[in-house]
Amino acid sequence: MAETSALPTGFGELEVLAVGMVLLVEALSGLSLNTLTIFSFCKTPELRTPCHLLVLSLALADSGISLNALVAATSSLLRRWPYGSDGCQAHGFQGFVTALASICSSAAIAWGRYHHYCTRSQLAWNSAISLVLFVWLSSAFWAALPLLGWGHYDYEPLGTCCTLDYSKGDRNFTSFLFTMSFFNFAMPLFITITSYSLMEQKLGKSGHLQVPALIAKMVPTINAINYALGNEMVCRGIWQCLSPQKSEKDRTK
Repeated sequence: MAETSALPTGFGELEVLAVGMVLLVEALSGLSLNTLTIFSFCKTPELRTPCHLLVLSLALADSGISLNALVAATSSLLRRWPYGSDGCQAHGFQGFVTALASICSSAAIAWGRYHHYCTRSQLAWNSAISLVLFVWLSSAFWAALPLLGWGHYDYEPLGTCCTLDYSKGDRNFTSFLFTMSFFNFAMPLFITITSYSLMEQKLGKSGHLQVPALIAKMVPTINAINYALGNEMVCRGIWQCLSPQKSEKDRTK
């Protein structure tokens, strides 16, 4: 999109403003909730466990998605993309890395919960750290391929943010899309569904299982509520961080 104040072709003033406001609300809510999760993990010793490290990875990924949405919201409200072609490539890469990391972190959490509830053994630190490193390195690898020529980042139809150019239907993009989708969408979805299905079979009758929604894994706000704020221990950690004086008083009692 040209760096002018002209509206994108096919879009009206109200439509561009509405998109910008929706992105702004989503970005701020996602950043707030996920930053709270990260802060509670850093400040609360009880939360520093291998399983919660996977939740931390998801919170970091979703914070990155929210930052990406914040840039897109700002551009939409400005009615133009002010960061040039290089900025578009960087924006597309950063958004794709964090989106893939969010999806794969959700699958890692599903596997971690299966390991905890079905094998009755604690997840080891070296396993959790290796899993998190694999998630982020794999996401960075796939997100870097369009910069190297397999796939391509370009402006979205609104022209105020950048992502994969889905308008291309050539062999180069098609081969990248199907290969990337298999490893980063189909496989994580299979791991997630299989893990929770096995957990439901083993623990469903006991009433100890809480199966998170499998929809909207890339929505930072939903992920924060589902995986962090829906966890009693994380909520206690957040409360301790927000009210340290009360926490000290409770310890004294």
